[in-house]
Amino acid sequence: MLSRVADSIYWMARYIERAENVARFIHVNLNLALELGPELEQWAPLIYTTGDEQSFYERYPAATREAVVRFLTSDDQNPNSILSCLRAARENARTIRDIISSEMWEELNKFYLMVREAAQDGSAVDSPFEFYGRVKSHGAMLEGLAEATMSRGEAWHFRRLGRLIERAEKTSRILDVKYYLLLPTLGDVGTPLDLTQWTALLKSASALEMYRKRHGRITPEEVAEFLILDRDFPRSMHFCLIRAEQSLAAITGGGPTTIRSVAEQRLGRLRVELDYASIGEIIGGGLHEFIDAFQIKLNAVGAAIFETFLAVQPLADRGPALAAAASRQSTA
Repeated sequence: MLSRVADSIYWMARYIERAENVARFIHVNLNLALELGPELEQWAPLIYTTGDEQSFYERYPAATREAVVRFLTSDDQNPNSILSCLRAARENARTIRDIISSEMWEELNKFYLMVREAAQDGSAVDSPFEFYGRVKSHGAMLEGLAEATMSRGEAWHFRRLGRLIERAEKTSRILDVKYYLLLPTLGDVGTPLDLTQWTALLKSASALEMYRKRHGRITPEEVAEFLILDRDFPRSMHFCLIRAEQSLAAITGGGPTTIRSVAEQRLGRLRVELDYASIGEIIGGGLHEFIDAFQIKLNAVGAAIFETFLAVQPLADRGPALAAAASRQSTA
């Protein structure tokens, strides 16, 4: 597979997952604002969840509801807004229309046009609950179409790899924001406000029902364990790494005893850390510190995936064995 094709599939999946996650954060926060009242509304944490706080405060004086919603939904200058993500996903998909199914292409077009029109006519602001619900529905539809219409070849695995890396990163961010930034004082820990926010966190990951089936009562330790270490829930960090490693091995032709790339080495090492971690050890060493380290290592995995499969390297750096292929494009 050509590197440019692998790159487009990988980033198409990441951008779609990113857009859906941003919609989830805003949708849950809107519901939380209704429960808590305007005096307890907190919109700044959403900016930290997406990692765009520096860019936001350079252009907006305060993290009000209107400013944050506009910045994360339709701001053309924010590359991580829902509109910008879907524009980038659509552009990547356009270059690989012969690789993805026609149903996926049509649905992605509908998705992008729906968001663009809602941003232009103001319905994203006037009817936010309906709008963000539609964004989540379109994201789920695209995921279902990919599962139902793509052969399980390299293209499918690059798509799944991108989606899972993005999902693991976003789950870690929402956990970090809740634990480190959301509560104003330590005195709020264990209060009804604290429990309401942990419930909202589970909702943002569509995890509340599965969590209750597994644990019942909501406690911070068990919520963190569920979203970090659970092997079966599809939005937990551990689950994402396990499945991402499987796709990476399918792409390289490696296996449990064969490491063929730096990307496999880094991803396998990070997955093993979660295999043998316990929530007691994680919290004892500091949940924020653990998640911070996780994000750094996950970024290193992403960099290795780019360098191994997606980057077009100079011929001089590719070794004498590739001299005969000098006129060919870099392949994944």
